[in-house]
Amino acid sequence: MSATTASAAGDQLTLSEKQRRILGHLREHADTQTYFKSRLIGDELDLSAKEVGSNMTAIQNSDMDLDVEKWGYSSSTTWKVTA
Repeated sequence: MSATTASAAGDQLTLSEKQRRILGHLREHADTQTYFKSRLIGDELDLSAKEVGSNMTAIQNSDMDLDVEKWGYSSSTTWKVTA
């Protein structure tokens, strides 16, 4: 296991259940989609847009295989996600 993989695995252990669900959703769709709205992620995962937004910060600050950047704010926060 490489140092990066070990670090990502360690960070994933520190994420909450909601954060792991959001991360799983992002990973599942990151190959075909770059921009994600908190509201739409919430609809998919039965969370509020506010719950998604507050949990995205932990994902954004963790050392994962995805780069997450807050991108826009019109009608729900938009996140730019790249692998």
